[in-house]
Amino acid sequence: MSKKLIQIEHPLIEHKLAFLRDKNTGSAEFRNIIRELTKFLGFEATRDIELEDCTVESPLSKANVRKVTRPPVIVSIMRAGNGMLESMLEVLPFSQSGHIGIYRDKFINNTVEYYFKLPTDVKDKTILLLDPLLATGDTAVASIDRLKQYEVGKIKLLTMLTCPSGVKRVHEFHPDVDIYTLKGNEEINDKGYLVPGIGDAGDRLFGTK
Repeated sequence: MSKKLIQIEHPLIEHKLAFLRDKNTGSAEFRNIIRELTKFLGFEATRDIELEDCTVESPLSKANVRKVTRPPVIVSIMRAGNGMLESMLEVLPFSQSGHIGIYRDKFINNTVEYYFKLPTDVKDKTILLLDPLLATGDTAVASIDRLKQYEVGKIKLLTMLTCPSGVKRVHEFHPDVDIYTLKGNEEINDKGYLVPGIGDAGDRLFGTK
């Protein structure tokens, strides 16, 4: 496994992924499982978060503690990334967030951006980029391209499922990006969907077709 690809393994992850894959899992349960699994990714991706020493008053005495000094910025690749965003903000309630609306247009064989909004000052700040699936890698690469135009710091891509070709494509264009995933050995079909995968994450999150 590449040092830039971090796969998180845990029995509860396997259990929850089973329901995520099941076509009979409804949107409400699907959303809840996405939120739960996002926390596994969030905890792992923030192991190196910066802390500072400080003192607080406990009910009994002073206590030497450590607090986050420089929180990352959380960025969702819409639509599906929005299913992970609320959960990440629960883990990091002091973080700012942004949104990138981008999709791969099969007719022009390229990505199309329709929305882009970041907090005012993101220069040199760590970015946690959210998208449940990494398939072809096109939208991830385009999103990272745009983020780097703002001179952000380290970018970490958090995703539930990946395939080797998608990981390879991201690292071909952005070898400095770390990818955090729960499963890294999916296949990809001729329509660009992960197999066995979980279907279209956006449709299943929001009950659309």
